Amino acid sequence: MRLEFDVLEDGSVYAYFGCAEKYEGFPGVLHGGIISSLLDGAMTNCLFAHGHTSVTGELKVRFRSPVATGQMSRIRAWIDMSSPPYHILKAELIQDQQVKALATGKFIDQPASEYE
Repeated sequence: MRLEFDVLEDGSVYAYFGCAEKYEGFPGVLHGGIISSLLDGAMTNCLFAHGHTSVTGELKVRFRSPVATGQMSRIRAWIDMSSPPYHILKAELIQDQQVKALATGKFIDQPASEYE
């Protein structure tokens, strides 16, 4: 989805996503698979920002409220616990100043040479 993530002083990352109608699951509502992908991507980018090349081992998403299409949302992720090669991250999708979805992911470092 080509999001541009920025790193905050606390080490978390964030990006904005326009929630285009082409990503609807139901009319006016962003598809849950897209939400999951956004949260997973944010957590992965957070790890990249901290020098880790990691892959998702487990992803748990909690959908709290529908995410409207046609509106901007903010995706943020942060490291909750890190003991290389294992990491636990959290992420949230915020729209209209409300947390609409939360995620927890478990990641494991992989040698960068596996992806070259």
